[in-house]
Amino acid sequence: MSDDNELYVEQLLLGPMENFSYIIGSRKTREVVLVDPAWEIETLLNHLQENDLKLTSVLLTHYHPDHCGGSMGGHTIPGVAELLEKQPVKIYVNKHEAQGVKKVTGVENSDLVQVDSGDKLSLGNVDIEFLHTPGHTPGSQCFKVRDQLVSGDTLFIQGCGRVDLPGSNVDDMYHSMKRLAELPNDTVLLPGHRYSPESHDTMENIKANNFYLSVKSLEIWRNMMG
Repeated sequence: MSDDNELYVEQLLLGPMENFSYIIGSRKTREVVLVDPAWEIETLLNHLQENDLKLTSVLLTHYHPDHCGGSMGGHTIPGVAELLEKQPVKIYVNKHEAQGVKKVTGVENSDLVQVDSGDKLSLGNVDIEFLHTPGHTPGSQCFKVRDQLVSGDTLFIQGCGRVDLPGSNVDDMYHSMKRLAELPNDTVLLPGHRYSPESHDTMENIKANNFYLSVKSLEIWRNMMG
């Protein structure tokens, strides 16, 4: 099987907040990771089993409960803690997000693999690169897999992550937007929520239509920061 055909990426819409969770891995080895598993853990695990996919680890974009589980708005959202009870695997988090993930989910240090920007995880011949994109949270990260980018709540097809929440930072988000704007136009964005009719789009279209990633917006942000 050629490298071009080896990449496995599946987008799953879960929960009342219309979160996207992702399955990424190798068609050849059947090894996969789950990105931001929350809300419907049994559904995710059953789906993996039905498709003969072997879960090797979990990747988290950030620590908000709708992406990793925990308490939110008086409700408890199933997430990584419940997943680990049924399938003990390591959770990959940015090193700046580890404390937040532990606090929200109750997992232990031993459950986590702390990564830095530029680190990679390989499944067969598929490399997943971790990109630190703070702003929405201190340790928000995206995952670049060949010509695709899983962006969590950093960047949406229309808009970007909120910067008025505890731990968010406007200056950091500006630099993250600037970095993502430099990605090749044919990069396909896979966001963390369905906040627009499209479930994915190219960076070329997003740069043209998403105000927060436009040259004008980046200039405004830069001027605001002096």
